Amino acid sequence: MSDKPSVLFVRVHNAGHSQMAAAWLTHLAGDRVEVRSAGSDPGAGVNPAAVEAMREAGIDISAQVPKRLTVDAVEDSDVCVTMGCGDTCPVLPGKRYLDWRLDDPAGRGVEAVRPIRDEIKALVEGLIEEIAPRPRS
Repeated sequence: MSDKPSVLFVRVHNAGHSQMAAAWLTHLAGDRVEVRSAGSDPGAGVNPAAVEAMREAGIDISAQVPKRLTVDAVEDSDVCVTMGCGDTCPVLPGKRYLDWRLDDPAGRGVEAVRPIRDEIKALVEGLIEEIAPRPRS
């Protein structure tokens, strides 16, 4: 069992929002946070516009694959961030849940995904400050 906080990002297809959020958290928090992402109905692959938007920000998510949401993934996480998955996300007692309402990048080009990417980054930065702030020097 790790003493660092763990976060699970959940979206139905685990192909856009949740992949970008997981990548931002990994990039910005490094090893201070355990990061997971999953979907209740995983897609066939990560949204190409999300891959391109993250590449523009210097983060490569092209090798990521959508993963199926499991109860174990929720149990193993301190914070579960849902992104519009509704009733398909299991709710377990003792877990902290956040619901981030974001525009859907599905079927949109990179121009439409960039503002979503940036909004996710800002939300992730706020989450890091709450759960794993950098030690003051």
